[in-house]
Amino acid sequence: MQEIKHSLKWVCFWICMAAICCAIIWVTKGSQSGLEFAAGYLIELSLSVDNLFVFMSIFLAFGIREEVQHRVLNWGIIGAIVLRFVFIFFGLRLVMAFEWILYIFGAILIFNGIKMIVGKDEETKPEDSRIIRAVSKVLPMTDDFRGRNFMVKENGRRLFTPLFAILCLVEGSDIIFAIDSVPAVFSVSTDLLIVYSSNIFAILGLRQMYFVLEHIQERFQYVKYGVGVLLMFTGVKLLSLIFGIHISTVVSICIIFSVIFISVILSIVISGRQEKRAKAAAVDDVKK
Repeated sequence: MQEIKHSLKWVCFWICMAAICCAIIWVTKGSQSGLEFAAGYLIELSLSVDNLFVFMSIFLAFGIREEVQHRVLNWGIIGAIVLRFVFIFFGLRLVMAFEWILYIFGAILIFNGIKMIVGKDEETKPEDSRIIRAVSKVLPMTDDFRGRNFMVKENGRRLFTPLFAILCLVEGSDIIFAIDSVPAVFSVSTDLLIVYSSNIFAILGLRQMYFVLEHIQERFQYVKYGVGVLLMFTGVKLLSLIFGIHISTVVSICIIFSVIFISVILSIVISGRQEKRAKAAAVDDVKK
């Protein structure tokens, strides 16, 4: 319980930092830019939740201890900050050179949103990941974990540990999610500062948010449907530009916030009812 409180304090801290950044952008660049930052931040934060569940499955599959998870997530966030800049920078260059690529992004977002809502959860084995296999083939690696180390020195040779391969898997999954989240933020802004800063502030709070979700994940198992709706909305927002229809940033923020709020409330209500039914069934079994 103490761990959750500590993590929640840091989550609130990074949300406050994002709010301060939004206020600075609002004052220096105007209200429209401030609203674009807020919309981009909400989109990135909500889409990141699904990414956290993937991280959770990776750590569970490999039996990674909590103190080691902290180390992997710390380095994973540092890598994400660098990779997101590269992704956003070149993505914006493409958008500026070929504006029609936004329509392709829109179609991809709608497809992925539908897939997330109607698709079945498939059992995946992170240990069978192509990234893990590729890293183990290319780099000299130890047969087992060596505590919190990504690299060790044995017999005069530097060897990577399986924990480094897991870090690569975490980074790889972040890149895959960036394919959705970055184009989604493009739907509200194509300003490099706004797109990158909204992404980074959302990412900076992920480590603490992960440890909160780890303890209450059963309560938020339906949030992914809200994420799917957001992907579809941002896709529609991009494709609507073909017909000259522009959905304002204020409307976008209202829709994004409403979808997040409704999906969280539904998750809490439905999971609470399921928990009560499970307890009632257990009591009936005892009576029988």
